[in-house]
Amino acid sequence: MGGGDRAGTGARVAPRLPAGQHPGRRLRRGTRRDRGRRGGRARALCDARRGGPPAGHTRRTTAAVRPAGGGRGRVTPWRAASRRAASDASSRHVVSGPRDASGTATSLWRHRPFLLTWTSSAISQAGDRVSEVAVPLIAVTALDASAGQVAWLTALAWAPNLLGMLLGAWVDGRPGKRRLIIGCDVFRAVALLSLPAAWLWGTLTTAHLYAVVLLCGAAGVLAGCAFTPFFTWLLPASSYVDANSKFSAARSASFIAGPALGGGLVQALTAPVAVVVDAVSFLASALLLRRVRVAEAVPERRQGQGVWQGAREGLALVLRHPVLRASLGCTTTINFFTFLTGSGLVVLFADRELGLPPGVIGLTLGIGATGSLVGALVAPRVSRRIGIGRAVAVGTVLFPAPFALAVVADGPLWARAGVLGAAQFLIGLGVMLFDVSLNSLMAAAIPVEVRSRVTGAYSTVNYGVRPLGAVVGGALAGGAGLRTTFVVAAVGGMLSLLWLLPSPIPGIRTLDSMERYEPADA
Repeated sequence: MGGGDRAGTGARVAPRLPAGQHPGRRLRRGTRRDRGRRGGRARALCDARRGGPPAGHTRRTTAAVRPAGGGRGRVTPWRAASRRAASDASSRHVVSGPRDASGTATSLWRHRPFLLTWTSSAISQAGDRVSEVAVPLIAVTALDASAGQVAWLTALAWAPNLLGMLLGAWVDGRPGKRRLIIGCDVFRAVALLSLPAAWLWGTLTTAHLYAVVLLCGAAGVLAGCAFTPFFTWLLPASSYVDANSKFSAARSASFIAGPALGGGLVQALTAPVAVVVDAVSFLASALLLRRVRVAEAVPERRQGQGVWQGAREGLALVLRHPVLRASLGCTTTINFFTFLTGSGLVVLFADRELGLPPGVIGLTLGIGATGSLVGALVAPRVSRRIGIGRAVAVGTVLFPAPFALAVVADGPLWARAGVLGAAQFLIGLGVMLFDVSLNSLMAAAIPVEVRSRVTGAYSTVNYGVRPLGAVVGGALAGGAGLRTTFVVAAVGGMLSLLWLLPSPIPGIRTLDSMERYEPADA
């Protein structure tokens, strides 16, 4: 070792030393030397698996060594390919997480782009809860709408999701995802402001209300397709779970306080004027997003590719990718069965089957929102403890199973209310554990260049079954009864686990391991 190793060229090569090791410092036997030998064997095995360097090629760990005669050493094709791969990897879009001056990772709350984005989302979510109360009340109080006309408001709000594949394919080919989100926020604000303006002028009609709901729903789908790639540019993959937890916590908090805030504003200002709060929240969201500075990847131009072709490619990728295919099947199944009950049937069950007064019903639904908040906060810890894939599987069971618990509620008023409240709490806990973990996993699994179209494909299939589930649930409740409907929702929802078991998802512990799951070629 003291004389150094000789390369095949006859050049004298300096002994291999660990980084920072002084040449005069001897290595201890059995420690670093053994590790160097083991490392050499590991490199040889890695080379053999990849086809390896050509015969006679010596892989060196020291600086470049020139052969005898002073000529520059020839770079082999294998080495050139390795350098090209390294160059390609270095040119990819790299996102830096929140770090202090020493380079140590810090809380997301100290990451300015994330904080601005989270605040804009939280404000917008609070405004949405106000509109969810105010818009139906506009139909009922200002337009004297029937039950069927009010039901159409829900249908029109969900209808744009059926075009999610086309909207996602269109978004994928456009630069400036942040500007598109801002534009959607401003558009929704203007659309909502048209309602109180028309009401004040005495020109508000049911058709106008339907148009606003439909257009706002379409803008929401468009913004959602643009936000998916924007989110991955905002943060590194290691922060996805924590960030999704914080976004979900804000949403859950809005469901706790939002309905009460919306009801109070409607009572104080009337329903049409209360919608102004939601419009202002969209404008505030747009202003905050304008201050976010994120390096966005420029989408490559696809010559001759139309929106329909892009939509088909997005769906085809989902169906080929083992992680995306299993997650889509799981979420579609669980959403169909849990929407058999819907929020309306839960209220009907509490009133007719359990005999709970309206105040107690509202309290139990509020407990469910509290469970969602707790679930959003504990999801990162659970995913770190048992693995993100297993966290998805646990949420898949914990989300629908408590519907069966509500069926056994009996006894005095406090017992019936307690069982229903516990069921709602566990449902909220399960849905957040499921959503936070699966959304983070999907963000890491979807290739960056097709994120919007894949999100659109998910919206079309996943959200498209929700109205269908609600219709089937209403028919089932009318024919077999509410308790039977709740049992079917619980059992059918838990069967969605069958999509996950044969897939790679339960074995995924961290998002870093997502690289090994690549879709097969078409």
